Amino acid sequence: MPRCSLSRTFIMAPLKVTKILCIGAGYVGGPTCAVIALKCPHITVTIVDLNQARIDAWNSADFKLPIYEPGLEDVVRQCRGRNLFFSTDVEKGILDAELIFVSVNTPTKKSGVGAGFAADLNYVELATRQIAAVATSSKIVVEKSTVPCRTAESMRTILEANSKPNCRFDILSNPEFLAEGTAISDLFKPDRVLIGSLQTPEGKAACAALAGVYANWVPEHAILTVGLWSSELSKLAANAMLAQRISSVNALSAICEATGANIDEVANAVGYDSRVGPKFLKASVGFGGSCFQKDILNLVYLSESLHLPEVAAYWRQVVEMNEYQKRRFSKRVVDTLFNTITGKRIAVLGFAFKADTGDTRESAAITIIRDFQSERAFVNIYDPQVAETQIWADLAEASPTVAPESMKKQVKICSSALEACKDAEAVVIATEWKEFKEIDWAHVYKHMKKPAFVFDGRLLVDAAKLTEIGFKVTTIGRPAL
Repeated sequence: MPRCSLSRTFIMAPLKVTKILCIGAGYVGGPTCAVIALKCPHITVTIVDLNQARIDAWNSADFKLPIYEPGLEDVVRQCRGRNLFFSTDVEKGILDAELIFVSVNTPTKKSGVGAGFAADLNYVELATRQIAAVATSSKIVVEKSTVPCRTAESMRTILEANSKPNCRFDILSNPEFLAEGTAISDLFKPDRVLIGSLQTPEGKAACAALAGVYANWVPEHAILTVGLWSSELSKLAANAMLAQRISSVNALSAICEATGANIDEVANAVGYDSRVGPKFLKASVGFGGSCFQKDILNLVYLSESLHLPEVAAYWRQVVEMNEYQKRRFSKRVVDTLFNTITGKRIAVLGFAFKADTGDTRESAAITIIRDFQSERAFVNIYDPQVAETQIWADLAEASPTVAPESMKKQVKICSSALEACKDAEAVVIATEWKEFKEIDWAHVYKHMKKPAFVFDGRLLVDAAKLTEIGFKVTTIGRPAL
C-alpha cells in the first residue's frame, strides 16, 4: 500500500506487514525474527548480516547454528526455506522489505568521548545510512538494538536527510527483554512487548502495524505502546533494576560469609516479601552478558551528560559492586589455597556468562582466569557450549600483554569436566551448567591432588555431600564448613 511522502502530514491506513527484514543475525535478531517467522507464516522474514561465516552457519545443512539457545534449532528447522531466509544481500533485503529491524551490535565505546561508558552507535548509523541510500519505497524502521535515549532522533535525521522523493520512514523503538538461555520461551510467552513511537498520527499508524505482527501470538494486554523516548529508556531501566538486585544480593553475600549467615536463607526470606519477590536474588560470582553492564554504563553516561552526578554515581556503584564480587571470589580462592596458587592447577568449570548459552560477553570466568594467570597458576577450562576459538579470543583480549605461547603454557582447554579436574588442586564452578551438578564427584576427588578444594561460585552443588566425599568446599555467601 502506498504511504505518504516526507513533506505530507496526512496519514494512510496502517500498513499490513507481509515482508520483514532484520539487519543483524546475532543473539537478538536471529531468535526474534525466527520466532516471528514461525508465528506468522504469512510474513516473509529475511535476516541479513555481512558476516558470511555467520550466515553460512544459519544456513548449514546440519543446523549447527552460530548461537546456542534451547529450542532455537527446532524453530529454524520449521521455518527456514519456507518463510525464513538468511542472506548477506543487505541491499535486496532493504528494497523488498516493508518493515526493517535494526539489530546490530552496540558495544561500549573503547575510545573517544564517553569511552568506557557510552554505547558505540557506529553500526546503527551505518545500517541507517544504508537503508536511506538503498530504499526506493517507504519503510518502517525499528530500533531493536539496545541504544541510548534519543537514538531514534539521530536515525530519523539521517533517514530524512538522505531519503528519495515519495519515500518516508517511520521510526519505532521495540527493545528486547530476552534472557539468554530462555530466549525462545520468552519470545513465545513474553511478559510484555514494548513498542515506542512518535505520538503523531503517522507514528501511531506505524506502531499499529508492528503491533499487528506481534498480535499473531501475543495477547493484546501484553503489547504496550508508549512514546519513543520512554521505550528507549525503559530497556536501560529494566536491565539496571535487575542488575541492581544482583549486586545487592552479592553485597549481602560478603556479609553472610563474614557473619556465618547463609545467603540462600537470607535471599529466600527476603523474597517472600511481596514487595520484593524472589527473582534475581541468587548470589553468584557476578553477572555478565551483553546487556547489564553495558546498559548501566550507558545510564551512567546519560546521567553525567544531563549533569546529574549523584545519579551517575549511584548506578556506577552497581557495576563496581559486580567487579568487586569477582575480585573477592578470586582472592578467596588464593587465601584458601594457603595464600598462593603459583604453580598449582585449577579447573574452571564453565566459561559462558551463564548456563544454556554460548555467550561469553562480560563472563565472570574471564576475570577469574585472568586473576589466576596473574598469580602464575595453571588453569584447565571446560565449557559444554563455548567454542575453543572463542575462549582463546576472550583470554587474549583480557590479557593483551601475555603472548599466545605463554598463554597456552598456562591454560589448557579440555573436552570434559572430568578431564579438566584431573590432577587439579581446586575446582572452580563459574557457570551453573546442570551437568556440573551431576558430575561423579567421587571420581573427581579420587583423581585430584589432596587436599582437594571446590569453590562454588554459583550455589550449584550440595556442599555437605561433597564434604562427605572429602572435598574442602567454599561457597559464595556461606561461611566455610
